[in-house]
Amino acid sequence: MLAAPALRLTGLTKTYDAVGGRFQALDGVDLTIADGDFFGLLGPNGAGKTTLISAVCNLIRLTGGEISVFGMAHDTMAARRAVGLAEQDVNLDRFLDVEETLVYHGGYFGMTRRAARARAREMMDVFDLRAKAGVRAPALSGGMRRRLLLARALMHEPRLVILDEPTAGVDFELRIELWRYIRRLHAHGTTILLTTHYLEEAEELCREIALLRGGRVIARDTAANLRQTYAADSLAGVYVKAMAA
Repeated sequence: MLAAPALRLTGLTKTYDAVGGRFQALDGVDLTIADGDFFGLLGPNGAGKTTLISAVCNLIRLTGGEISVFGMAHDTMAARRAVGLAEQDVNLDRFLDVEETLVYHGGYFGMTRRAARARAREMMDVFDLRAKAGVRAPALSGGMRRRLLLARALMHEPRLVILDEPTAGVDFELRIELWRYIRRLHAHGTTILLTTHYLEEAEELCREIALLRGGRVIARDTAANLRQTYAADSLAGVYVKAMAA
């Protein structure tokens, strides 16, 4: 029996009411990501990437379509527990310190306080945050906040991790360090969905890439096959051609 895909989107549609008319953020998106895949989602601002992620994570209501996570309806508790999200915007509680942020997040997903504290210590060690355990989010550097966002997303050991611009605004050294950890996470069987504006990041990390434009998937393949299809020397060349078509 074949394993259920980590993520299946069928006819995903989202329409917003806006000044001057209605805006179609997602227009019938069909997308399947296999269990254990490392998948990249690329597109310009306004292409629908954040809307898609928000729909998967139950942050918005869909206009139409269906979402399943490992074969489960995405709005069930089991499906929600299977997903971890590191968001693009730094949305950390300014009144919580690093350890409290992680422990409280574990509690949201049903972890006992003892288990959450143990897991929080593990995550602080992994992301080199132990020395900042008692520091509140506003006092952390930008790089430390990014580390904390990723640590928080992984607290409840999700099977599918969604990384929305995980290295935005970080320096080169931290970017390479985060790449190393994300690769290790994937090597242990975690499915990863990555959105990024750094095309070299997608080319370096992702097995497969989908290009999103105007709320639609316009291409999907490996980076090598996309270069061949678009007769481009790099993924940047593919991107320019695809978005201009």
